[in-house]
Amino acid sequence: MLDTNLKTQLKAYFEKIVDPITLVASLDSSPSSAQMLELLTEVAEQSEKITLQTDGKSGHVPSFTVGKSGSDARITFSGLPMGHEMTSFILAILQASGYPPKVEEDVIARIKTLNGQFKFQTFISLSCHNCPDVVQALNLMAALNPQIEHEMIDGALFQGLVDQYQIMAVPTVILNGEVFGQGRMGVEEIVAKLDTGSSEEEAAKLNAKDSFDVLVIGGGPAGSAAAIYAARKGIRTGIVAERFGGQVMDTLGIENFISVSHTEGPKLVQALEQHVKSYEVDIMNLQRANALRKTANGIEVELANGAVLNSKSVILSTGARWREMNVPGEQEYRNKGVAYCPHCDGPLFKGKRVAVIGGGNSGVEAAIDLAGLVSHVTLIEFDSQLRADAVLQVKLASLPNVTVIKSALTKEVLGDGSKVNGLRYQDRISNEEHAIELEGIFVQIGLLPNTEWLKGAVELSPRGEVMVDAKGETSVPGIFAAGDCTTVPYKQIIIAMGEGAKASLGAFDYLIRHSVSEEAPVKVAA
Repeated sequence: MLDTNLKTQLKAYFEKIVDPITLVASLDSSPSSAQMLELLTEVAEQSEKITLQTDGKSGHVPSFTVGKSGSDARITFSGLPMGHEMTSFILAILQASGYPPKVEEDVIARIKTLNGQFKFQTFISLSCHNCPDVVQALNLMAALNPQIEHEMIDGALFQGLVDQYQIMAVPTVILNGEVFGQGRMGVEEIVAKLDTGSSEEEAAKLNAKDSFDVLVIGGGPAGSAAAIYAARKGIRTGIVAERFGGQVMDTLGIENFISVSHTEGPKLVQALEQHVKSYEVDIMNLQRANALRKTANGIEVELANGAVLNSKSVILSTGARWREMNVPGEQEYRNKGVAYCPHCDGPLFKGKRVAVIGGGNSGVEAAIDLAGLVSHVTLIEFDSQLRADAVLQVKLASLPNVTVIKSALTKEVLGDGSKVNGLRYQDRISNEEHAIELEGIFVQIGLLPNTEWLKGAVELSPRGEVMVDAKGETSVPGIFAAGDCTTVPYKQIIIAMGEGAKASLGAFDYLIRHSVSEEAPVKVAA
């Protein structure tokens, strides 16, 4: 199952094992159990410090636990940890053995002091590129705190559990039998959600910070580039990010980033974060900006927790998010059949009927991918023709289980109170309304800028985008903007980076001119 190259890598990783590890498998005679036994056997063969037992008694078969030999295991994998989850498995072995994690010391301290019984379960799909972040975060917490347990569950393999908890989006985290959260979450975010008393303390720390020269709001490609360019000028730079990496974290394949033929969103974000951290940039992650005010002394940015940061200049790079349909039933059935990431959630709809809303590249690509998993795909396009590239349309037309409906206006998401069971649309030519029976709806209709909080603070376009000039400056002197939240056309990663660099240079130029204008006139001798 593991090739020679991977085995060599595992041997090198496992040299870092501190205390011996025991893997305990719960198996039956199924093909999936045979695959798991083969994987675990080959992994155990790569280190003398790993022992494999096959006498597990778990109710979820196939599954296995990872724990320090002689101690109760608190990490469980119900399903085969291949694909994106292979790294989760390797890290679980190292961290359960006592190998120190690459996490800030204050975060580790907060994990260890969490008090209570926390039994986490994370439902994943092996094609989901956001799921490993959640799995690795909770495995780490389980390794550090004996009151925390975590089980990764492959939704495609345990359909009964998926139905029991009505899982229709991954990753979904269950805590003590109740839904704890959905979507990508890092360890800091999970700890903050559990340690609710830390919010006031965090706000106090932020309030105590000195004023910045440049404060970047948003940690995506534009924000990262802006921070790097500012820090290289030797000025005091900070980043406020609700989620470092932004929407790029949800991007699977990137093949148009010049000089890099192929990469993935999370991998690119990791490189961006490492680059930013190589400079003296104050990164304030998991913080959402709520208000922006120009004052006599500079600019104030108020955060959701009540803290206020001050800066001489600000660069807005808040990015964009998936545009919603804004029809009845969409919010009610969000993550209950209404989804926005076909790569992540597609496997949960295996053998079912789904719809894709949107006929651009994203929508047609989603329909093509889903057609290989589900029983039937209905693609609904508002316009009279698809807008996707011709090569994608040819591929779509060749698929026997795809129906394309054009000139159609989605009117309502239908459901039974707990999950989606249909969709109602209007034929824009005849005005007749039709209903389609299905179990899932994937929305792929473009992006919406994250600028609602800026209304009244800077000038916005009718579409809600921040208006900027050639230097990235907004309608307010000292406030700049870059990336997908602005009026700059073509929402691309590489363009966002360039705009972030430009806005940073613009802000630096503003600081120079602003400081000179405040100085007393130079006296020239007669």
